[in-house]
Amino acid sequence: SNAQTTIPSDSFPGVVAPFTGGGPQSAGIYYDDTWNHGVFPAGTTDCNKPVPGAEVPYMEADDKNQTRLDAGQGIASELSDDNILAMTSNPDAVINPANLPVDPTSCQPIYPHSYLQVNTVFNVAHNAGLRTAWSDKHPANEILDGPSGLGVNDFFSPEINSANPGPPTFAAGDWTTDNAATMKYDGYKVDAVENWIDGFNHQHTAHPGTPAIFGMNFQTVSTAQKLPTSDGLTGGYVMQGGQLVPGPLLTRAFDYINDSLTSFVNHIDNDGLANSTVIILTAKHGQSPMNPADLIRIDDGAIITALNQAWCGCTAPASPLVVFSADDDGMLLWLSDRSSAATSFAKHFLENFSGTNGNNTTTTGIHYSHAGLAQIFAGDDAAHYFHVQPGDQRVPDIFGIAQYGVVYTGGTAKIAEHGGAHIDDLNVPLLVAGNPIGHEATDTDTVHTAQIAPTILELLGLDPNLLQAVQIEHTAALDLH
Repeated sequence: SNAQTTIPSDSFPGVVAPFTGGGPQSAGIYYDDTWNHGVFPAGTTDCNKPVPGAEVPYMEADDKNQTRLDAGQGIASELSDDNILAMTSNPDAVINPANLPVDPTSCQPIYPHSYLQVNTVFNVAHNAGLRTAWSDKHPANEILDGPSGLGVNDFFSPEINSANPGPPTFAAGDWTTDNAATMKYDGYKVDAVENWIDGFNHQHTAHPGTPAIFGMNFQTVSTAQKLPTSDGLTGGYVMQGGQLVPGPLLTRAFDYINDSLTSFVNHIDNDGLANSTVIILTAKHGQSPMNPADLIRIDDGAIITALNQAWCGCTAPASPLVVFSADDDGMLLWLSDRSSAATSFAKHFLENFSGTNGNNTTTTGIHYSHAGLAQIFAGDDAAHYFHVQPGDQRVPDIFGIAQYGVVYTGGTAKIAEHGGAHIDDLNVPLLVAGNPIGHEATDTDTVHTAQIAPTILELLGLDPNLLQAVQIEHTAALDLH
């Protein structure tokens, strides 16, 4: 009842931790879209020069065609329920290597699985001769294949940020802009999981047997928490009798998840798998703020522009101090100058920056101070916060924990976000259930989603210490006794 996800509470480290047993310290994953001071930009062919650093975008930007649900595979009528299930089991087939950062040693594109610094439970299971499967929201989530690239036998990865069918069925946009569209999108993955339970591949064209590890990521609750309204329903949480409860859109989302899980359990029971199956239910992250009354939206672009101008003492810096940012309800900045003078300057600037352009669901012109931040870790302090060595090529040069309620966005389309370090971001459900557990209990101690990885291996009779992150971070399995 007191489970927490990673810091930063982004979905990329949030999905890596339960399958590696580690956070950024060992896995080297801070966000889905980051900067690395030790790689070349996408498209580089000449690596015989100083390494400039580059963006590392492991999301829809990697797709061959990010507007298509099949990520550019070319499936005819891809939006048909049956047709999208024909999507490849190998996400690398729909990733464009020209969009990937380049390794300075090999001068080759770095696929997500190669970027991961530690192995996954899928790698350990594969090496033990077990079959594995997983479904997630981007082809770039093939990071779970692990460094060998061979962890997941059957990967189903329709692109969530592709274009949904649009009106009159859904509001125009991608699958996250309309919660009904998100449910439809999740439904494709539910079909894949039910095929796996029944022993088929996700396409339902072969019958290799039920995988030893398999599952999916739902997005429906996330969009219901973030959207102000959708399908005529109020999103997020509402105050009722002095208590925050899920609003009508979020209630519908939970009902949808419940129905999907019920369907999974029915398939498991009908296939005679109940006595050999454990279901683990958790989340990559929460959303903050839960209470819409606490929301303050701030345009982080204006803050970064002001910081760059202050550093150069000019209005149009030729070489900005901030080369990359990842700001949702926390602030991660990578700087072109990593000296203590530069990181201290940035920290001091942010501590003293104030504005009057904040807004919430009812009010504009809200004043904020300290750039909306409650705590700032700069330079070596940022490295120490994440338990890595100063000068690490991946760690952000500035990590800011936002004031509660702050969401960095230039628009008004969000009422909550994730990525930060607030309790709303970190608290997630964690349920381990199934006949093999043999009893019921509630553990009130603080546990972390990274502990799921060694737990999975223990349940399969495999050694958790085969996970490199478990060795580095001494991650313990969950106590199921």
